Amino acid sequence: MINIILSGCSGKMGRAVTVSVCDDDRCQIVAGFDKNTSADMPYPVFENPSGFSENADVIIDFSHPSALLPLLDYAVGRNIPAVLCTTGLTSEQISAVMEASKKIPVFYSGNMSLGVNLLIELSKKAASILGQGFDIEIVEKHHNQKVDAPSGTALMLADAISNTLESTPKYEYDRHSKRMMRTKNEIGIHAVRGGNIVGEHEVIFAGHDEIVTLSHSARSKEVFAVGAVNAALFLTTVEKGLYDMANLIQS
Repeated sequence: MINIILSGCSGKMGRAVTVSVCDDDRCQIVAGFDKNTSADMPYPVFENPSGFSENADVIIDFSHPSALLPLLDYAVGRNIPAVLCTTGLTSEQISAVMEASKKIPVFYSGNMSLGVNLLIELSKKAASILGQGFDIEIVEKHHNQKVDAPSGTALMLADAISNTLESTPKYEYDRHSKRMMRTKNEIGIHAVRGGNIVGEHEVIFAGHDEIVTLSHSARSKEVFAVGAVNAALFLTTVEKGLYDMANLIQS
């Protein structure tokens, strides 16, 4: 039985992971970390990582960027692998993730859905075939409570496509502020926030007289929770290093 610590346990994704683990006889949650310690959870909840000193095999983090550095210090200090699902990290925080992966196994992904990672692979293939002859735009839609924009997944898509193209494109986030034609060497990235949209991503390849569109729609948070749990189980079988969904899919 794999023992999991869940950081951000009282949030929407934390609750989804809790349900997913309860349905999985391979693992159990032994503790949660969250500022909200009054939530009714089937395990003890601590405001700070320092409050829990029992044994655990892996950490799943669905919290907030502000909680990342103390959590990484705790994981490295206790030699506990960490699955990092929180998006909107700064360059400094990403550097801290890289540094931690030199000491413990770290799984870091902007999206835990298998379908989204298939979308990334398909987008890379489309970019390699369509090349510079098509304009590329990415549109992402999420619920009105999401604070970071664009989404981590939109940036994952843009980076994957960028690495496929012959010349490195620039990312255009703020087209409304410019009075000029679209340049060829760019990828437009657009964020929509509204209602309770779980997560939708669309990659548009617009050429002369034809448009190719690739898309993914998440209908519930469960798909991300299941992916995070599978990543946690995977991480307990590997050595120190940085891992992502591609490693999980290939395992």
